[in-house]
Amino acid sequence: MTEAARWRQFATFIAGGVLCAAVDIGLMQLLLGAGMHHTTAASAGFGAGLLVNFAFHSRVTFGQAASASSFARYLCVVGLNYLLTIACVALAVSLLDNPLAGKIVSLPLVAINGYLLSRYWIFK
Repeated sequence: MTEAARWRQFATFIAGGVLCAAVDIGLMQLLLGAGMHHTTAASAGFGAGLLVNFAFHSRVTFGQAASASSFARYLCVVGLNYLLTIACVALAVSLLDNPLAGKIVSLPLVAINGYLLSRYWIFK
């Protein structure tokens, strides 16, 4: 794969992430508007976003058929990225008393980590 193709693939990966965030937030807002409890609405949005994310990346970004084993590896990466996000937030709180700063710092780290692990491990 050429350098230009890798950059296009990474841009597709980021676009897929934005699409999935819209699904996550959109479903949550729709369910909140329908009177659902915020925890249930947020969980449903997260789950829908997670499934759309996996399907998008397996088919569009990496051109691979989805499988149970790739989904299990995907869930491991989701867990790892969650821990990375929590660590960044905790560090920002301890240093700056600002959780948002940690969340913002975590976004590019999670994107790069997710892309590399997706490319070389999940959808290899």
